[in-house]
Amino acid sequence: MTTDACTTTLLQHIDSLAEAGQLRRLSGAFARFIGSIGRSGAPLALACVALCELEGRGHSCLLLGELVADPCLLMGWADTEWDALHGAAGSLPDSVMAWRALLSKSEQVWQVGDLDFQQPLVLDGERLYLRRYWRDETQVAKSIGARAQTIRLPNMARVRHWLDLLFPEEPANGAPDWQKIACAVALRAHVTIITGGPGTGKTYTVASLLTLLLATADDPARLRIALAAPTGKAAARLKQSIDDALASLAEKVGSDLALGELTARMGAAQTLHRLLGARPDTRAFAHHAGNPLDIDVLIVDEASMVHLEMMASLLDALPPQAILILLGDKDQLASVEAGAVLGDLCHNAQAGGFSAATLAYVRAASGHSIPPAYWGSAGPLAQQTVMLRQSRRFSGPIGALAQAVNTGLASQVQDCLRADSAGAVTWIASAQPADLLQLALHGRPGAGGGYQHYLKLVRDGAAGPHHEAWVRAVLRSFEAFRILCAVRSGAWGVCGLNGAIEQALERQGLIRRSEWYVGRPVMVTRNDYDLRVYNGDIGLTLRDPARPASLRVYFLEGEAVRSVLATRLRHVETAFAMTVHKAQGSEFRHTVLVLPSESAPTLARELIYTGITRAREFFTLVAPAPALLLEAVARSTRRASGLRGLLD
Repeated sequence: MTTDACTTTLLQHIDSLAEAGQLRRLSGAFARFIGSIGRSGAPLALACVALCELEGRGHSCLLLGELVADPCLLMGWADTEWDALHGAAGSLPDSVMAWRALLSKSEQVWQVGDLDFQQPLVLDGERLYLRRYWRDETQVAKSIGARAQTIRLPNMARVRHWLDLLFPEEPANGAPDWQKIACAVALRAHVTIITGGPGTGKTYTVASLLTLLLATADDPARLRIALAAPTGKAAARLKQSIDDALASLAEKVGSDLALGELTARMGAAQTLHRLLGARPDTRAFAHHAGNPLDIDVLIVDEASMVHLEMMASLLDALPPQAILILLGDKDQLASVEAGAVLGDLCHNAQAGGFSAATLAYVRAASGHSIPPAYWGSAGPLAQQTVMLRQSRRFSGPIGALAQAVNTGLASQVQDCLRADSAGAVTWIASAQPADLLQLALHGRPGAGGGYQHYLKLVRDGAAGPHHEAWVRAVLRSFEAFRILCAVRSGAWGVCGLNGAIEQALERQGLIRRSEWYVGRPVMVTRNDYDLRVYNGDIGLTLRDPARPASLRVYFLEGEAVRSVLATRLRHVETAFAMTVHKAQGSEFRHTVLVLPSESAPTLARELIYTGITRAREFFTLVAPAPALLLEAVARSTRRASGLRGLLD
């Protein structure tokens, strides 16, 4: 068979797999595009399909070693599918060296180090990239690396004075105060990563750091501080948490620092899109290297949700002298889009690896000694990464379960699920649809929850001067309970459950369904800058008190309530149930995590951990197929990228 015939046959097989829903149509289209700009044999077409499929799963590149070792495992193909594709492609390279030799000869591939003709594909060592991901990854590594190595020299006596004032209590058992250490480390360079699980005090640490920055600044009144997060919900929570922490810190500093006056100028936290100046119908932002952000300090919360392209854009727009603080839980789910930036940046945070210079600096600045277990000789970024290790509120059965999931040992997870006698954790194994609907309506004994509570408030109503207080109460009641799904499709996914829950609520007389109905919870699925609603925002549909025949969707922003006419919201979906991904940055008093009845690629311990850590007081696991829980805990999500290697 000729080369052209092999390629044509391969693309036909790819189209068949796409028709069956086993591949994205985009993958075949991309392979054809590469072929349209130059001759490409079947091996390159197959590599393009693999690269495109992996990009859709969050990987920034294709590792040639994995393509050679086990393409079925890499791509999730069955042996029969791979045999068909392999047969259609003809002879394929059987080693990394052979793949590199083939790709380096292709006119559609730029091999790093050779003359660059702006080819769409980039071969960097043993990694094949789409050019834009290679560019973004390289930019992130270069910018973060430079910031980590730009050492600042604060006045140590002044720093020690303020740190002792902000953290006057000595930890028990002589343990180091990692919050105090994080604040000290953050003063030393132009980037710091603070990671830790729920309840470890990330936002309190940052509030203390803001106080420290203001107290040690030459002119604190001129310090320009910005707060940001990937979603509107996360941004609102960040601002509220920091404001609460600053209020308590104001008592500590007293008249020594006009903290309230200085921090009042920060303004509201923003989504990253809004901070950078997103514009409709383009991926470009208003702020970039040629028009940088006018700030001195930028704090980004929920950094695990920031994808590679967004991080590259953010760093491009950040002035070189500005201080960047990234907050997040490295064990949470990565962004839906390509890249696992926070995970790559602080992948070895547990080990520490602090150098002698860092140990001496921390001792002088904070008075604390880092234990020998965390000494080492890791790179510059590791010296600017601090993991908070003590949870002050997230303990007990929920905390123990989350930690057990992170170990990857299914037996420990099962023990935690069965050992809770206080009722904070419940496992409904071999669940039936009726079990889930009972939870949706009434919660469970001892934990409360269920949607009937907020819907009864909606039914009772409120008018006149008490309307806003009533809306606030309804929104808070709804936010106390949430059903989270591991998948979108199927009877146990978001789409199936939202419909089933609506039917159950209608049978109980709690709602009357239509396109828009009173009590409908909705999630915004696309940013709308004119309406000031953003992807991930959650609102409730209620009557307009001024025009009872009209419906408005109400959103809670901290303590403030704002609303939008329902018919103006074009990109929303019902949100009785939502994916775990969409719940990042949120917490609920009672969280229900629903696993599917069949295995899915998204099922992994990071998803289970993230779902558990959305629960503040009560957690319920609904598992129609209990064996899938053990499968998920045993599987760890790993995204292919070169970012770690570029930073080490």
